[in-house]
Amino acid sequence: MSKNYSQLNLDERRIIYKLFEAGKSKTEIANHLGRHRSTIFREFQRNTTYHEEAYVRGYFHVNAQEFSRRRRAKLKKLMRYPELKAYIINKLEGDWSPDQISGCLKRLDIKGFYVCRETIYDFIYSSVGRGLKLYRYLRRRFKNRRKMFTRKPRHLRGIPEELNYNNRPEQINDRNNFGHWEGDLMIFKRKYGQANITTLVERKSRYTIIAKNPDKKANTVISNIRDKLKALPRISRSSVTFDRGSEFLAWKMLEKHVKLGSYYCDPSSPWQKGTNENTNGRIRRFLPRDTDINDVTTSQIKQITDTLNNTPRRCLNYRTPHEVFYNHLHQDGDQIACLT
Repeated sequence: MSKNYSQLNLDERRIIYKLFEAGKSKTEIANHLGRHRSTIFREFQRNTTYHEEAYVRGYFHVNAQEFSRRRRAKLKKLMRYPELKAYIINKLEGDWSPDQISGCLKRLDIKGFYVCRETIYDFIYSSVGRGLKLYRYLRRRFKNRRKMFTRKPRHLRGIPEELNYNNRPEQINDRNNFGHWEGDLMIFKRKYGQANITTLVERKSRYTIIAKNPDKKANTVISNIRDKLKALPRISRSSVTFDRGSEFLAWKMLEKHVKLGSYYCDPSSPWQKGTNENTNGRIRRFLPRDTDINDVTTSQIKQITDTLNNTPRRCLNYRTPHEVFYNHLHQDGDQIACLT
């Protein structure tokens, strides 16, 4: 490896993209290019983006090259104008936010003496800014900044330790036990608003319930789940496992009104409720992401639910989820409630 560091170029980024798509690890890519592995890890950290049309989050070499060019161009401006750099540092030390600094520069309207707030944030978290520890002057003082338009980490407060996935009773992990559910939220394109659907799947029978929500507020989503599960016989509702989305935070409502234990997957671990993820994939055949869910009627949702619950499954020895679910209710001698 050369001792003289140079920026990654478009050809190298194209190779990174092709190797990563071929399943190579970041370390293997670094060895192939003769680069330090930290260079490749930083490249992915800085330039991994969400492809709006394909609904895929990943690394794209053309985008990465453009992002890199923009960052260098913006930071070079601060290097060309040391008085601008000094002004920004002085205002940060004076407890000004990047937005306030940028707004004031724009109002001054001095040619060449302006940068937007994102450039100031980039400067704060650049090697120069980190060396000066400029993040200390920000109001929240984070050492690292989450990139714009990326999802926030789902380390939610308000979830007791005993409700974590790893603390679930062992019997929930065993599909021989009936009455344990998995829940998730399916969202659609933003242009159609906040409407969404909740999906609930019983782990043993794969019996599915779909509920339509007008928004993603926790009380709205959990109230709908409460009403759907409360209509079921008591024997069929023992626990439910969610991901760590804020829309599922009102677990106390289920505990109080349905006597249902709630558990939460680890961050970025959808496989911990794989039955629900598989079911969501089946539902997407009927309700793709570009569906305007506001126009989908209750009867249409019921029709989709009935189709899922009356289709034989290999994992059920080619019985239907409806058949397995109702057989369990009869075996336990429970009064069958009206399922809606």
